[in-house]
Amino acid sequence: MFSRFKGQARQIAEWLAHVLERTGVTPSQLTMIGLLLNLIVAGILATGHLRVGGALVLLAGAFDMLDGALARVANRATTFGAFLDSTVDRFAEAAILLGLLVEASQRRDQIVPPLAFIVIVGSLMVSYTRARAEGLGLNNEIGIAPRPERVVILGAGLILGLEVPALVLLAALTYVTAIQRVIHVQHLTREPTPGQADPRPPAR
Repeated sequence: MFSRFKGQARQIAEWLAHVLERTGVTPSQLTMIGLLLNLIVAGILATGHLRVGGALVLLAGAFDMLDGALARVANRATTFGAFLDSTVDRFAEAAILLGLLVEASQRRDQIVPPLAFIVIVGSLMVSYTRARAEGLGLNNEIGIAPRPERVVILGAGLILGLEVPALVLLAALTYVTAIQRVIHVQHLTREPTPGQADPRPPAR
């Protein structure tokens, strides 16, 4: 079901990208606009407007797809663009969670701040395990909670007034995903036993 939703969202993003292509805006400009939107959403969350912020989390997450869609439809994909997009995504995700941490701290909540911190670390480890593997020439996109899923879980949780359950779920899923990626890389780099094919990719 979620994969179908992502497919539909990607189609809409590509349709919008065709429209944006005529304006002359670049994928990198959209990436930075997306970061600005996420920072604004983080500020809204920090002021305590969690349900409104949750809806905007989903909206900003959908906007984050536009830079990649524009790069594809306009044939303007670059190595730096992919690097910038991934880097900005980490700042955006940390900012959203920081907004929740600030809001909870202001009302002296004892549960949300540590949960938000745990999720921030988990999300960064999901990203790091993929990036480090790719630096070694290995594909490591597996896992049950990549960024789109995390955005939907958090946004929906805030809209429904289920902030703590959403954060608990994200805490669990991010660490499970990071562990999945570690195990995957271990499998890819495992020395073959006699008579087995080498599971490692060829050297580049």
